[in-house]
Amino acid sequence: METAVSRRLRQELGFDCPLTFLYKFKYHAQYGAVGAEHEYCWVYHGRYSGAVNVNVNEIAEWRFVGIDALEAELEAHPERFTPWFKMEWAEISHNHFESILSPA
Repeated sequence: METAVSRRLRQELGFDCPLTFLYKFKYHAQYGAVGAEHEYCWVYHGRYSGAVNVNVNEIAEWRFVGIDALEAELEAHPERFTPWFKMEWAEISHNHFESILSPA
């Protein structure tokens, strides 16, 4: 899995960095009459401070958001975020902040 995650990081964001596995989860999200997603996701974290070279064929939009701004936006406009991101953020912010925010 680590090889695939690193490969996709390079393909989608154009950089490489050491990654640490956090956890995995399943989710199901229905999108009205359009369809649904049912996936098994592996969540990793890493630190990187260089340039990001987004592959526009993979990612339509991206931005950096600080923790406080992210939490405020999630509270004020939860509809702007995917169901799986909200699930991931809840898990990360409640159970993984210490390991993510500790000095490398």
